Amino acid sequence: MQISRYSAPEFDPYGDNRQTETDDGWRAPVASAPLSATLSLPGSKSLTNRELVLAALADGPSTLRAPLWSRDSELMVEGLRSLGVGFERMPGAGGFGDDLRVTPADELFGSTTIDCGLAGTVMRFLPPVAALALGPTTFDGDAAAYRRPMRGVIEGLRGIGVDLDDDGRWALPFTVHGTGRVEGGELTIDASASSQFVSGLLLSAARFERGLDLEHAGERLPSLPHIEMTIDTLSRRGVEVEQPSVGRWRVAPGPIAARDVDIEPDLSNAAPFLVAALVAGGSVTVTGWPAETTQVGAQLADLLPRFGARVEREGDRLTVHAPQSHDGGGIRGVELDLSEAGELVPNLVALAAFADEPSTITGIGHIRHHETDRLAGLAAELNGLGGRVTELDDGLRIEPAPLHGGEWKAYEDHRMATTGAIVGLAVDGVVVDDIGSTSKTLPQFTELWGRMLG
Repeated sequence: MQISRYSAPEFDPYGDNRQTETDDGWRAPVASAPLSATLSLPGSKSLTNRELVLAALADGPSTLRAPLWSRDSELMVEGLRSLGVGFERMPGAGGFGDDLRVTPADELFGSTTIDCGLAGTVMRFLPPVAALALGPTTFDGDAAAYRRPMRGVIEGLRGIGVDLDDDGRWALPFTVHGTGRVEGGELTIDASASSQFVSGLLLSAARFERGLDLEHAGERLPSLPHIEMTIDTLSRRGVEVEQPSVGRWRVAPGPIAARDVDIEPDLSNAAPFLVAALVAGGSVTVTGWPAETTQVGAQLADLLPRFGARVEREGDRLTVHAPQSHDGGGIRGVELDLSEAGELVPNLVALAAFADEPSTITGIGHIRHHETDRLAGLAAELNGLGGRVTELDDGLRIEPAPLHGGEWKAYEDHRMATTGAIVGLAVDGVVVDDIGSTSKTLPQFTELWGRMLG
């Protein structure tokens, strides 16, 4: 069964900001002058969806201030609502939509179908919640979601006593037969395909009868900062996660505290705008940058100087300046291991394509299993515009080459779409075939991009 995409009109946060494009795609604007822009960004998707799950399982109502309103977060809201969780929109002061009051259900009920879209957080965080509900819950999504790894979720839930029917696919669609309780206890999974396998189980673990003693057994665990984010959000709600050894986590059974939360701006969504300063010249400032954060995007402040940028921090404002020698050049090649920051890779690969020297980015084999095979997609699209990109087993090699205009395929992937926009800043005639895919985490992308260009 295939669910129709993205239809929940009562939770439409976009109004006139929902972006459109012509049948021929979105022609990326070329920067005609160095940039001098200051921007604010909507809330973090990673934080919003974690806090939505925790608020739904808490011991009382919670308020999320300045949450992200996007396709991914809306799918999470609708999924939780279908299990009986209450939501009330409240006027917000963040500039990107309403705040949200979340009221846990007295008892969670299944007998529903949850549309995951292409959202990894929905397809991996909500099945443990559905196991706590009474009745069957079917998880489905976009056709592309059927390719996303789910074995860690399916094996994990079965390992703690949950009845789950996937017809042997180890992928969407599947049905969780909830009984209103989950035994929990000791569990070993292979989470090398996605750290979300670990986060999804940890978020609900305190509600399991015996809590959870979870161990990762497999190759290198990717995206560790996202697990640290999960642990931090749990700690702030009174749930302590013990880590007796590397790759092992223990959560005792107990309540999850209600809490009012301010959602930080999405720092990974800051990447295309900050990278733009190096590609187009000039400077870009992002406001609301937190002093301390578990977000992966915070690494941009250290990564961009490796390419030659100058980064300044003043209060809650982070400013990136192009290399002083920038005149269409001056960007340095890099050797990077981005195993902890896979979501930043597409935008940084675009930056590396304009460097004066070759770059090699490794530790990112796991991003073949993101919204699309990002390694293959990046190589194909840059090479299609004249680039010289070579796929490695766990990364990419990018060599300098003159680029020309042409179609840029987004593969239904928001970060591939923003990467095409970056390339188009310096290359005339780049047409992104699906800029609307940015609605996954940043529906205001083209409006903010235009504002940055002045």
